[in-house]
Amino acid sequence: MNSIRIFGIGLVIGLFAAGFAQGKLQNITNGVRIDQHLNWQLPLDAQFRDETGRQTPLGDYFGGKKPVILALVYYRCPKLCGQVMNGLLQTLKVLPFDAGNQFDVMFISIDPTETSDLAAKKKQSYVQEYRRPGSENGWHFLTGDESEIKKVADATGFRYKYDPTTKLYVHGAAIMVITPKGKIAQYYYGIEFSERDLRLALVQSSEERIGSLVDTALLLCLDYDPIQGKYGFVIIPAMRIMAILVIGALAVFIIRSIKKDKRTPLTTGDEVEEDSR
Repeated sequence: MNSIRIFGIGLVIGLFAAGFAQGKLQNITNGVRIDQHLNWQLPLDAQFRDETGRQTPLGDYFGGKKPVILALVYYRCPKLCGQVMNGLLQTLKVLPFDAGNQFDVMFISIDPTETSDLAAKKKQSYVQEYRRPGSENGWHFLTGDESEIKKVADATGFRYKYDPTTKLYVHGAAIMVITPKGKIAQYYYGIEFSERDLRLALVQSSEERIGSLVDTALLLCLDYDPIQGKYGFVIIPAMRIMAILVIGALAVFIIRSIKKDKRTPLTTGDEVEEDSR
């Protein structure tokens, strides 16, 4: 019975830890989302630095001629941002339109501590991978102050949080198609993007046409285990599965113990006396 008691105490501790971790995770991600602000105007007066360190208003990238594919990311992001950027790159590589010609690509870092040098390295790697000569002028990797970043985040409905424990940002995954005059035309969520849908969105937005609402299958950069200070996408499901397995194991243990007790013959005093003779 002592082993059962110890096992039960372990079960309680495990379930408590799972509940604590889930509560911490929910606190971290509370309010993190991407609200669709279709037809909203971007703050064209917001100031950002390009890859060379030159500071210009956002409006300089919207001359009324080409739509822009926009993503809010940060360049040191350990996972989700890279997946969004790489997913977009793979789609653009099969798109019949050329960046810098029919449209532009713009990444804005949500981390105000990131520098133009880091942005320049990112641009170089993506332009090289894109492999379309003359397209470098169509790729923009911007950095800026927190107040300017917030203007764009508010306009696009991009709600994110900074986690001081891990020094990482918790955020969603999406790209936006912006009209040549700087209005939000469409949102695409996730880390993979349909070539057909993106091509259609670029055609529509180039004519200042605004798309319709799409389902918000929001991916969060949740990869966070508040107990270990690590990130892992499956922390909540894993905790639930662990709890189920522990309960199942405890049930099997108790059933086997009861069956074992029933199979063990009881020795009476008379039997002991008979054996001694």
